[in-house]
Amino acid sequence: MNFKDKLTLSSIEMNEKRVLRDAIHDYIHVDHLVIWKLINSKEMQRLRRVKQLGGTYQVFQSAEHSRFVHSLGVYQVVRRMLETECLDYALSDYDKLSVMCAGLLHDIGHGPFSHSFEGVFEENHEDITVRMILENSEVHDILSLVYEDFPQDVASIIQHTHPNQILIQMVSSQLDADRMDYLLRDSYMTGTTYGQFDMSRILRTMRICDHKIVYKESGVQAIENYILARYHMYWQVYYHPTARSYEHLLQSIFKRVKDLYYYGFEFKTDLKYLIPFLDHHMTVDDFTSLDESVLLYYFKEFMNEDDFILNDLSSRFLNRRLFKYKQLKDQQELKRIEALSEQLGYNPNYYIISDNQKQVPYLHYGESGELSEIEILDLDGNLSPLPSKSEIVSAILNSKKFKSDKKVFFPKEIKDEVSIL
Repeated sequence: MNFKDKLTLSSIEMNEKRVLRDAIHDYIHVDHLVIWKLINSKEMQRLRRVKQLGGTYQVFQSAEHSRFVHSLGVYQVVRRMLETECLDYALSDYDKLSVMCAGLLHDIGHGPFSHSFEGVFEENHEDITVRMILENSEVHDILSLVYEDFPQDVASIIQHTHPNQILIQMVSSQLDADRMDYLLRDSYMTGTTYGQFDMSRILRTMRICDHKIVYKESGVQAIENYILARYHMYWQVYYHPTARSYEHLLQSIFKRVKDLYYYGFEFKTDLKYLIPFLDHHMTVDDFTSLDESVLLYYFKEFMNEDDFILNDLSSRFLNRRLFKYKQLKDQQELKRIEALSEQLGYNPNYYIISDNQKQVPYLHYGESGELSEIEILDLDGNLSPLPSKSEIVSAILNSKKFKSDKKVFFPKEIKDEVSIL
């Protein structure tokens, strides 16, 4: 019998188990030493200094929660999944430990201000997460103490390559622990009700069929509420135009820093924490050293640089003088606004940004058996994709017209001129 078959969760339990208070899950239970060590690793503790919702707190001021608390929440949802009878019997203890670790660690690769940082510095958070698990890090050392192949097994769940697709579904699918926690948590922390749904009901209707997670037909209404909750959270919270303005301002700062660095500009500020990203030779230690507190310090320092654009953008960011916005009709209007901006002394490369946000409530893969498809198990034991069992989801898919929102963002100082174009 190999190690994976011999491992039992009871054999690695702590004598003194830990319980953490949580606003969403009431209690988060930590029974195993490896989980406790991971929580206290420097890579996980760094997530305390990375906000879960980036610039959304500029609109919903109480949304100050971190990726650390979200990661703990995902771990707890995974634990609750494992307590269901169907998963308890379907998985070995080694697989259970693997997926708990994957749920806890799934976000350790998020950079400061998350997607704004990723977009400019061309870093993918999932790729960095895998690097932090597999390369030289405290997380890697902790996982390796369990078993030499354990880091790779945990990483393969996040990479979607693990041979047991149940584990992948639990952490990354259209109905997973990650989405369930962030919807409930973000809704609570923003003071909204859009993201509320009955998670307990969904977990009670989970079943295993054909070596994958499916749901009883009696759970369809709860799943519909979950899908609609996600849809409304995107439009009311995540895609809020003021939050988008904040993200665009961040990206403009990062873009200006990159451009100045490549042009050979002599910064007064020591860029030692940014140079590995600017030069594209970032190590895991370099990444772990960079968080939002470091960037906020940089933004304060950039206000003293001898470059008007960097100075001005940083001041706008720190003092919440965000870009204004309006609906964008077409590319011709965008070109007119860019020309006006340049005429008034605002470089459109940094001061004029357009985006087009779209949200598809549900991705349907037909009868292909795609892993991300939510499948429903009827009383006769037959499996069907969710749209065939849900009139609401079917109606959404058949509408063929998904909402989009195209806006252009610009400095407040040119708002009057833009409005008369």
